[in-house]
Amino acid sequence: MKSLLILFGAAALLCSCASQPEPAAGRRTDRILAELHDPASKKVLVVSHRGDWRNWPENSIPAIESVIRMGVDIMELDLKLTKDSVLVLCHDKTIDRTTSGKGRVCDITYDSIRRCKLRRAHNVVTDDLRMPTLREALEVCKDRIVVNIDQGYEYYDLALAVTEELGVTDQVLIKGKRPAEVVAAKFAAYPHNMMYMPVIDILKPQGRELFEEYRKSENQPLAYEVCWDEYTPEVEACMKRIVDGGSKLWVNSLWPSLCGGLNDDRAFRGETEEVYGRLLDMGATIIQTDRPELLIRYLESKGRRG
Repeated sequence: MKSLLILFGAAALLCSCASQPEPAAGRRTDRILAELHDPASKKVLVVSHRGDWRNWPENSIPAIESVIRMGVDIMELDLKLTKDSVLVLCHDKTIDRTTSGKGRVCDITYDSIRRCKLRRAHNVVTDDLRMPTLREALEVCKDRIVVNIDQGYEYYDLALAVTEELGVTDQVLIKGKRPAEVVAAKFAAYPHNMMYMPVIDILKPQGRELFEEYRKSENQPLAYEVCWDEYTPEVEACMKRIVDGGSKLWVNSLWPSLCGGLNDDRAFRGETEEVYGRLLDMGATIIQTDRPELLIRYLESKGRRG
């Protein structure tokens, strides 16, 4: 696998394979990571948003297993920290929406959360599914699927300790909107780090500033996530600079405000070419979706899958 080099300001963050263990033969993640590290590849990586939440509770072990079986490349998940400092998979600050319990995650011990049952998307309480820890999720994902930590950068130190112990740091991509120098300082404290991706709200002043800051780096991030609610010349120029600069372009087809209306619901209603085809025309090589099976079928029909 080629080296990943990310330079933020004056501090270099070097995640080189020379300092990492040799991959085991036949790991599914080898192919995914090879595509992720290849800026010239036109194959498109599919990211599942919180797993297969249409059939299983979001951020649950069965939801992860399901998208692995589908052939998804990257599992997006969210982290929260319990009162007794256990990292669990949860998007909201409270457990009210996703479990049979109530309260803020930070106010509840892990044992108490484990006594609550997970809810499906239709608000139905499951018989025996419980909120998993980060460790449990990574044990399932190891060598099988790349992991994207969306909400969770504030827990980087704790999360890194888990990924290092399990030997999965190389297959974890964490993202955020932190300034480049802040990320550089954090990563400089460790000899081995996760991959990092900045999230750019390009039509907002702070998003434009963040993009320009990262663009001034001597070596570009592996990928940029770009969000926009209206496709403008500024959005087009941003995407072109990312692709021309040798980074991957990550886009979301989750809901209209993230992608200028190029969302999964439209694709599901029959507008796959107008939605997914347009995203490909923009240069996207990583797409986060709430309909992974639909997107995978479309990409296969276009010869854009690895």
